[in-house]
Amino acid sequence: MTTGMTDPAPLAVAAPAVRNAARGAGQGGPGPGPGQGVGPLLRAWRERRRVSQLELALRADSSARHISFIETGRSRPSEEMILRLAEHLDIPVRERNALLLAAGYAPHYRETPLDDPALETLRAGMERLIQGYEPYPAMVVDAVYDVQAANRGITMLLEGVPEFLLTPPINAMRLTLHPRGLAPRIRNLREWRGHLLAQMERQIALHRSAELRALYEEVTAYPVPESAADREPAPAVPYFALPMQIEHGGRTLSFTSSISTFNTPMDVTVAELAIETMLPADPATVKYLQSLVG
Repeated sequence: MTTGMTDPAPLAVAAPAVRNAARGAGQGGPGPGPGQGVGPLLRAWRERRRVSQLELALRADSSARHISFIETGRSRPSEEMILRLAEHLDIPVRERNALLLAAGYAPHYRETPLDDPALETLRAGMERLIQGYEPYPAMVVDAVYDVQAANRGITMLLEGVPEFLLTPPINAMRLTLHPRGLAPRIRNLREWRGHLLAQMERQIALHRSAELRALYEEVTAYPVPESAADREPAPAVPYFALPMQIEHGGRTLSFTSSISTFNTPMDVTVAELAIETMLPADPATVKYLQSLVG
């Protein structure tokens, strides 16, 4: 494990092949399971989005009658119609493939493993991006928060974390909330933990992922470390967003998190990637991090 920010090589986790079985469509979904028609699946997504048949028809330049016929199985939608409805219902790319398969069509979006040569340009671009963000922490995570790449700012925060939490695939949620991970060092753990769990809940509501739900159940069961249970957070300052206040080297560093995703992805793997950057939330954190790179 790197012990500072002078090592030129950032922490990088080799990307595993996408786990189709665990992350595949139809697990933990909003409605009917696999093997049922596209109509009930579309209805389940429409109801989840709280959109009426008439409203969806107007958005998709169709009719409420046609939407009703599709949902009840009286009409088989075209591939174009499925993709159009999925777009207006903001259905994740992986689930759009599931809808197409349920209707008897081939998947529209590829699912390329991140370590595939076809994604070399993407990997190189993300590496340059997070390295260019140094000395501030940045990392790339997938749909279940497994870390695919991270820079030396992240490495610095992980000093002293037990090796079993750093064995690939490193999971960002497990690493942050585990009582032997970063949790004992986070000054405002209760607030930050609540923020992370709410974030996972939103993701579970959007994606039909049994693996993500299992991770959520795991981390919510972690006890809050005694060392952090009754700790007072750092003195309040007018932050512009909820910060993570974490101890490092006898100091309290403050960061706010920003998450970026790809626009109009045409690949399932790319659609599920997110780049998280940690922006210093106060001048003291800026000064300390810049002093490390001298």
